[in-house]
Amino acid sequence: MKQEQLVISYPRMGNYHIPIERALSILFPDAEVLPPLPITAKTLELGSKYSPESVCSPFKFNVGNFIEALEQGSNVLLQTGLGCIFGYYGELQEQILKDLGYDFHFLCFSRGNVSINRAFKTYRELGGGRSLSTLARTTLYVLGSMRAMDRFEYTMRENMAFETYVGAHAALHNKLLDDLREVSIGGLASLWQHYRRELSNIALEKPNNRLRIGLVGDLYTLMEPCACFNLEHELINSGCSISRKMNASFLCGSHKKASLHTAKDYLTRSPGANGADSVAQTVAYARLGYDGIIHMKAFGCTPELNATPALTSVSRDMGIPILHLSFDTHTGETGLQTRLEAFIDMLKMRKNGIPRFVCNSEGLV
Repeated sequence: MKQEQLVISYPRMGNYHIPIERALSILFPDAEVLPPLPITAKTLELGSKYSPESVCSPFKFNVGNFIEALEQGSNVLLQTGLGCIFGYYGELQEQILKDLGYDFHFLCFSRGNVSINRAFKTYRELGGGRSLSTLARTTLYVLGSMRAMDRFEYTMRENMAFETYVGAHAALHNKLLDDLREVSIGGLASLWQHYRRELSNIALEKPNNRLRIGLVGDLYTLMEPCACFNLEHELINSGCSISRKMNASFLCGSHKKASLHTAKDYLTRSPGANGADSVAQTVAYARLGYDGIIHMKAFGCTPELNATPALTSVSRDMGIPILHLSFDTHTGETGLQTRLEAFIDMLKMRKNGIPRFVCNSEGLV
């Protein structure tokens, strides 16, 4: 690997490719960093063609990302996920690509024997020349950038539907992403303070009877807009204030015990991956008086399937409607739009005191 120029790439998920690209450019100054292409129908077509039919759609999106990167000349692939969607399938993804005849080095951060020492050794083997302190500072940059993005986007989701000047949040968001490509590690805190002030200065017209909807579910489907037909924007365009706690910052925190404690009336142990988080966040949203919950998952996602009975119990006990949406390569956007519109109409009627509806795992009843 040292005798040829490294061309490094990785999967796409939301906007997190931005700090990852910057970090890799710092750590591998002599390498070419190949950011993942925007996800398109071609990405999914490639991933579906070479993946097992029954596997979840995030797996297929990843395989499509990898094939596109390899076709562009990448010879090092990073599997950046730490949850079950990425971790369990890392070995299979690598084998599929090897069987297709691609020659590359696959670095999977979710393998069980990954440690700081082993990661640093692999970094050296790939030709990385930076010190351990630079590695640490770059890691802090990635974590800090992700936190700034997540905090901005959390506020944006809550308020974007009510901005006086349409496009104000989106324009400011684009500026933030541009600045994160250039900011120094020491400048992250002041950068966030600047954008927090700018966010507070955006003029809003919030109605008192606005719908508040919480989003829960598996991490990839929630965080990658193409995996859920950009559902968040559909909700915002419908005049809803939405909340989503599942993001990279949340995943990097220690939350498993806290989630199980919050969900203790419905779960005795974790159903796997982020299933307990989905239940705990639904309980929290219900206590905060949210109008409804949308549970999003990839088709066949076992942890979220295991969490569904608990979510149904929360819906019944706490009186909060839940719409369960499952996404795969055959999901139709028109059908999704119909269900989403019906759910929003039901929440509006419920909020205005029109006869009560119940929403179960099959939809409206």
